[in-house]
Amino acid sequence: MAKLLIVDDSTMLRDMLNYALNEGGYTDVVEAIDGVDGLAKAKTADFDLVITDVNMPNMDGLTLITELRKLPAYIKKPILVLTTERSDEMKAKGKAAGATGWIVKPFVPDQLLKAVNIVLSR
Repeated sequence: MAKLLIVDDSTMLRDMLNYALNEGGYTDVVEAIDGVDGLAKAKTADFDLVITDVNMPNMDGLTLITELRKLPAYIKKPILVLTTERSDEMKAKGKAAGATGWIVKPFVPDQLLKAVNIVLSR
């Protein structure tokens, strides 16, 4: 089964994500509280997918994506953005940073799982 990293500064959202992913069969999920924490965890483990928020303290999600893409293990790994940001400008910045997909909060668990399944099957 795939190993996933979720990065969000909201404990409640991390809990909701973890629950939805577990219900979808993804039980190997690691949580990070911001981009700095997420990058540190990504450097010490090999995750099959990263799901990150954009707006976080210490290191935002777009910077995290840019830094992950510099690591050989994450050059081609899928990275999904899960955020309240919905503007085309922010989506373009996410794509430029290396995001694989963009999901707007609040998320629907079934749609999240569908996106996760799609990017992990590539």
